[in-house]
This record gives sequence, structure tokens and C-alpha cells, in this order.
Amino acid sequence: MSSTSKASQRIAALLDDNSFVEIGGLVTARATDFNMKPGETPSDGCVTGYGVIGGKPVYVYSQDVSVMNGTIGEMHAKKITKLYDLAMKTGSPVIGLIDSAGLRLQEATDALNAFGEIYRKQALCSGVIPQITAVLGSCGGGLALFPTLTDFTFMEEKNAKLFVNAPNALDGNVVTKCDSASAAFQSEESGIVDVVADEASILAKIRELIGFLPANNGEGSDIVECTDDLNRQCTDLANCVGDTSVALSILADNNDFFEVKSNYAKDMVVGFLKLDGVTVGAVANRSEVCDAEGKVTEKLDAVLSRQGCEKAADFVGFCDAFDIPVLTLTNVKGYKATLCSEKGIAKAAARLTYAFANATVPKVNVVIGKALGTAAVVMNSAAIGADITYAWPDAEIGTMEGRLAAKIMYDGQGADVISEKAAAYDALQLSAVSAARRGYVDRIVEAADTRRYVIGAFEMLFTKSEDRPVKKHGTV
Repeated sequence: MSSTSKASQRIAALLDDNSFVEIGGLVTARATDFNMKPGETPSDGCVTGYGVIGGKPVYVYSQDVSVMNGTIGEMHAKKITKLYDLAMKTGSPVIGLIDSAGLRLQEATDALNAFGEIYRKQALCSGVIPQITAVLGSCGGGLALFPTLTDFTFMEEKNAKLFVNAPNALDGNVVTKCDSASAAFQSEESGIVDVVADEASILAKIRELIGFLPANNGEGSDIVECTDDLNRQCTDLANCVGDTSVALSILADNNDFFEVKSNYAKDMVVGFLKLDGVTVGAVANRSEVCDAEGKVTEKLDAVLSRQGCEKAADFVGFCDAFDIPVLTLTNVKGYKATLCSEKGIAKAAARLTYAFANATVPKVNVVIGKALGTAAVVMNSAAIGADITYAWPDAEIGTMEGRLAAKIMYDGQGADVISEKAAAYDALQLSAVSAARRGYVDRIVEAADTRRYVIGAFEMLFTKSEDRPVKKHGTV
């Protein structure tokens, strides 16, 4: 490796030992305006090249803040766009390590054009090769589009900054009031950031994520040898209806579940797991958040929120683009009912409905709790395309809870009548058995047997092929 800069050290820590091969190490800036000399910009502030992670080829660029603050100019951008070209030719992921002051002012329109060329490469590669960005320093202004044009974004927890407008530039705000550039804000409020950690942990987590992802959209879901028991009984699973992040960890091979966007829209869980060695994308409703000791730290309504729907829709879209099967755990009774939510919930729920209905990958749904009203239809129901639907014995599937339905249907007929009709409604219209009798549930399974049934379903669906109407793309 030609450079011993921090940028190069980050690459060395990310990749398998001694696997990095640098490209364009002698490139320097061509501009000489405002006393800028080509000899003063080694690698033009960006180390680029290729290597392997866990034996998988990847391309990586790492911005060097010691060279003109890592700013992006003409040659800096050319190195990144060439890296994208090579990644597309070979069908390999691109990982960007961001630490830059942004646009190089000395190069003016050349630098502006450079940004646009990178944007275009990212857009063309979307859905073809996985793109991962780690924000390890500053990432401001137009540079903030780099991580948001990629599939997954990691961010250093203390010193990294991600913003379009700096906190102090926002009317009525100062950084001490609300640091809108912080990792906390961008992961909890905006939902841009998937994983927040210290730098060493971020690089380790990127390596872990690469282990779940296919190299490109033609490779299919990543498959490794399974060392776990396919028929393992998940005896604790029935107690995890509330916190489905824990449930998915129990279901996963070797209990390894990689959750993304865990700090955002906690009512919806999304992430990757292996089932019989095959990568599966998981989407699940959540009504409780538990700590490491299993104690409930936060209670949530079992409802769909705008943020949760958007989070899940984006994730399902990624899985479908890369032929990753999708598993859903459904426990939902309606939509979030607040004035703020009402501004966007219909569109967000429509996006999630479209994402599931449009996806042609194998789709398996397990109703683990409530599945009430159209919110349940949105959650990968058989009606919108789930290939196999399972339900736990005590699952509730229907339009609404019996007592509420009875109050509507038998209004004014007294408490005894309401109670009697509510019980009858629950038995006739709200049980997993009644849904199965109508063909909306394929099989009722015990919670402890869920792992083997889900694995069996995905094995059966492995060769699934499903066409869609010919069109350029949808518009939802």
C-alpha cells in the first residue's frame, strides 16, 4: 500500500489482511488556481482500490482528510467513478469511507460536475451491486447525497457529521439546541443511518453485513453451509411476540440476526438472517423493546406508523432487487392514529403494500399475534402475494376485535348481548382456524416449530419464478 494515511489504515482494517490493491495512487489534481499545486494533493485526497472481505471481492474508496480536507475535485471524482465502473464490470460491492469537507472550492464548476458524475454512477449501480457508505468524519452539503444514494449507511457515533445544512444554519436552531448533524439525530430522527458505533465496530459490522449480501443482482441470495440444526425447537419463541428482534435472533441460524435501522421507527424491525445457510430479509412488527437481560424497556402499540412503513418498504425493495427471500412476522392491529401520522400514513402504507406486492422473491408470512384490519393485509398477506402463510394457534386474524365489532353490529342492545355476540364473533371470525378454513392461512404451527416450517417453505420456494406485467417501472 503506497500510503500510510488514516484513509489507508481504515481500508486495511476493513479488508482481509494484505488483500488491498490500490488503484490510481499517483493521481493528483490538475487545477492550479488559487495557489493549488498538483504536487500537494497525493492520491488527490482519495485512496481507491480493491480487496476481499471474508474472501468476497469488494471495491473500496477512502477519503483522506489530510489532503485538502478530503475535498472532492475533478480527479478525486474520476477515481471514484472508475471504481464504480470496475465494480459494475465485475459485479462486486462498493464501499465508501467518507471523511471530507465536501466540494473543493478551488476547482469550482469542475468540482460541481465531479459531484454529479458520482451521483450518476451511484444511481446506475442501484439495484445492480450493493453499495455501502461509512461516515467516519464530516459529510456535509451535497456530499450528504452519497450515503443516501447507497443501500446501507454506517456512522461513527461521536465525531462524524452528516448534514445538508449545518445545524447553525437552520432557522431557530443552534448545534447546542439540536445537533441535527449527529449520528443520534440521523439514525433516530431521519432514519438515514443504519448502524451507529465507534469506528472499529463500524468496520467490523460492515464485514459482517457483507457476509449476508450477494455480490450483485445476478448472484441470488448468499448461501453458506449451515452449522445449525434445521429442526431446532425454538422453545422461547412464543414469549417473543412483543420484541420480534429477539424472535428473529432465535429463529436465525446460530442466533445471528443483523438488524438495520434499529434506532429508527422501532415499531418495525428489519434485517438479515440465515436460514439453512441462505440469507433471508426479515420484516416484523414490534410492540415491545427489550434490553440485553430481556427486560421490557419500552412499550409500543402494535400499529403501522409512517416511519415504520417507509423503513420496511425500502428494505423489501432492496431484498427484491437482489433476489433475497423475505420473511415477515405479523402482529398488527391497525394504523398509528395521530394528526402527525395522518399526514403521511396512507402514502407510506401504500408504498409498503406496493413493495410486498411488487416483489417476486419467495415470501413467507407468519402471523404470531394479531392480524387485524387492512394493516394486516399490508403486512405481506396472502392477498397481496405471500406464497406461504403460517399462523400460531392463538393468533387473531380478522377485521377487528370481537367486542368492537359487536358494539357496531348490535349497538344499543345491552351489555349481555354485546358480550355474547363478541364471543361468537371471536370464535367464528377472529381465530387462526377460521382463517385457515377459508384458505387465508396455509398451516397453523406451534411457535416452537416455526424455524423448521419456515426453512421448509423457503426450500420449497427456492426455484420460484413469477412474472409481472411488462412496464418500465411502477410509480408508487
